[in-house]
Amino acid sequence: MIDGDTGVPDLEQVAEIIRDVAAAEVVPRFRALRAGEIREKAPGDLVTAADLACEAALSGRLLGLASGSVVLGEEAASVDPTLFDRLDAAAPVWVIDPIDGTINFANGRSGFAVIVAWVRGGRVLAGWIHDPLGGTTVMAERGRGAWSAGQRLAVAAGMPLDAMVGAAYGRIGSPTRAADLLIASGRVGAVVNGMSSGTDYLSLALGRSQFQLSSRSLPWDHAAGALIVAEAGAVVGFIDGSPYRPRVLDGALLAAADRGAWDTIREIIVRGQDQPAPRAG
Repeated sequence: MIDGDTGVPDLEQVAEIIRDVAAAEVVPRFRALRAGEIREKAPGDLVTAADLACEAALSGRLLGLASGSVVLGEEAASVDPTLFDRLDAAAPVWVIDPIDGTINFANGRSGFAVIVAWVRGGRVLAGWIHDPLGGTTVMAERGRGAWSAGQRLAVAAGMPLDAMVGAAYGRIGSPTRAADLLIASGRVGAVVNGMSSGTDYLSLALGRSQFQLSSRSLPWDHAAGALIVAEAGAVVGFIDGSPYRPRVLDGALLAAADRGAWDTIREIIVRGQDQPAPRAG
């Protein structure tokens, strides 16, 4: 059902669909994948039978929920990159990451999530992240807060930076990894990369961590999470200071629990861009 006033699907109805599909297509395949059900779609980039089944099932059920909507799914877009153009069209778009953290899933490790975002007119209007093993779902509607199990969420703002924990992925204008720059600065508590943007955003929304930094901004990884943590009070934006937009695929995106943390982390990364490459030992 679509809310006639906001044009946004009912959050709980979508969450129930995500939970149902994850329970049917993802959880039974965890630690039960057969030979041939895991392959590389690109070097180091895995896809499993569970990814494909989950994306197909979610696509069918979500399209049935909203007449005239279209889907941008990670697995379909890996085959047909022109599907990204749907983000520029008038029709509302379901952006789907069937299993975010496929490397963890394929190796029988926890730390993966199902992510869905609702995008219209180039704006993310709603988002959902579901942890199939933990049974936790976080969701948000633009301007109406972030929620989990009926409780409104708030990020853990105001902590000393040297006590903050978060994730940082890739290299951002520097030969040195962003995680290494943050650790070397001595100004953050710890960098813990769970290898899943979905679980990183979930942790930030629930107040368990305080920042998330990524060198890329693919929409299935970040559209839902960026909205959810922003609605929970986080500061979110590209390192260059511009606001998050789902059509930007390669922007360095930072979310932090408060403005002070965001500014300090950005400063560390920008300064690192001027440093020489580390010398081999």
